[in-house]
Amino acid sequence: MGFPYTTDFEVPLFLAPMAGISEPPFRLLCRGFGADVVVSEFLSSEGLRRGIKNVHDGAFFTPEERPIGIQLYGADPAGMHEAAQLVTEHYQPDFIDINFGCPVKKVVRRNGGSGCLKELTLVQEIVRAVRSATHLPVTVKIRSGWDDRTRDPVEIGLRCQDAGASVLTLHPRTRAQMYNGAARWAEITAVVEALDIPVVGNGDIKTCEDAIAMRRQTGCAGIMIARGSFGNPWIFRQTRELLEGRTPQPKPEAEERFRVALKHAKLHREIKGDDRRTALEFRKHLGWYTRGLPGSAALRSRLHAIESMSEVSRVFGEYLELQEVTL
Repeated sequence: MGFPYTTDFEVPLFLAPMAGISEPPFRLLCRGFGADVVVSEFLSSEGLRRGIKNVHDGAFFTPEERPIGIQLYGADPAGMHEAAQLVTEHYQPDFIDINFGCPVKKVVRRNGGSGCLKELTLVQEIVRAVRSATHLPVTVKIRSGWDDRTRDPVEIGLRCQDAGASVLTLHPRTRAQMYNGAARWAEITAVVEALDIPVVGNGDIKTCEDAIAMRRQTGCAGIMIARGSFGNPWIFRQTRELLEGRTPQPKPEAEERFRVALKHAKLHREIKGDDRRTALEFRKHLGWYTRGLPGSAALRSRLHAIESMSEVSRVFGEYLELQEVTL
């Protein structure tokens, strides 16, 4: 059984849904560097139903981002059903993804995200409710369980498949682990072997070599990259090159990094505006783009003080001039 949306490659590369990161500007940038499928930030089903503007803003995407999924979270099957109907009718993504993986306290305290994994009957009810609300493919993203006592990704995966999920993504940590310890890739292997639907692997991919290692070890049908993409959209291109047996291009030096960072900033400004809030939101990306450069601490200090997007180019230019003088 293959993926229920069109991709150009047998093993598609996914940009993970990440709050405050997987916004349209970054999704567009990563698509340009070889991400085959992108997913929105996770959106509250209750926020969508109530018409809360910033939640609906999170469902916005551009045609160039397709194939794209909109990810929903919530612990009420009826509410998730209604939210899925709304997203299908008003936004028309390529698929709807259900978040059973988010470990953040404000989400799980209402049993959303990975909180649902404490009650697998509820997981199935939510998948069925969303499945019955839309003609779009329904996919799910899970963790391996709530804690070590309930850790059973194969059982969770089988229940999601039985309820109508057409793709499953596994981050093989429990909610109790948060992001600590190593992701157990062997659990991805076990889920791949147990399920008939495509399984996407996620977790601990920091480099293109990590992505290839996961694919070889687990046999996953697709690879989802999360934190490894921060300030590093090149990871998608490098991973594709390795998958095709080519030598990956090295991560670029300062000038090329700045060129891409400025392109990212331009997209961010065009989509989100050029006010102080936009600049403050973008500071984190600038910090990631400059990691590992000579004098990066001082550079980040300057970038984290910007008040408008127009300042970014000036700071980069002054840095490059200083490096030339130093050399």
